[in-house]
Amino acid sequence: MTLSTALRALLPVVLLLCVPASATTLLRAELPELAQSADAVVHGTVRRVESRWSGDGRRIVTDVEIQVTEALKGQPGSTVLITQPGGRVGDIGQKVSGLATFALGEEVVVFLSRQGPQAFRVSGMAQGKYKVQHPEGERRAMAVPESLGDTLVLDAATRQPVEPSSRSLPLADLKAAIRTALAQPGTQEKRP
Repeated sequence: MTLSTALRALLPVVLLLCVPASATTLLRAELPELAQSADAVVHGTVRRVESRWSGDGRRIVTDVEIQVTEALKGQPGSTVLITQPGGRVGDIGQKVSGLATFALGEEVVVFLSRQGPQAFRVSGMAQGKYKVQHPEGERRAMAVPESLGDTLVLDAATRQPVEPSSRSLPLADLKAAIRTALAQPGTQEKRP
């Protein structure tokens, strides 16, 4: 094999390594779409975050229990259990880009889809979570969307890269926007 043949064989590999890659690609989910497609939307406080091995022992999953302050859609009960891939058990961790992260004691608004009789998942991955913050010196709470990190967001119609549509807004405005979306004609509330 000559040097030029070897270089030509390596060129595609080198070019592939130079292309930036996103870990996860999502279709942008607008707030009305998230509200309408969710099985439940809740405002509450994270009471438990616990990672464990899945039943088959091949992957790590994290259970997040949220104490419900207000159900904005559905009848989820006084607590909801979110189970999602990834987490850390001992010295072993698995990360799934684009998923929402949760911290003990964190106040959140989450859009949820049923994942079996007892568990939910966050709709739209990280797009379905807002962290509620109470800025010092301000009377109104703010709803801050979860960071999407290195996730590539695509427009649902054009499939072209776009910026995420969510933005920080007062908690009362977020709740009003959810109620407005659910009041649209043709919107049928899903029942668990």
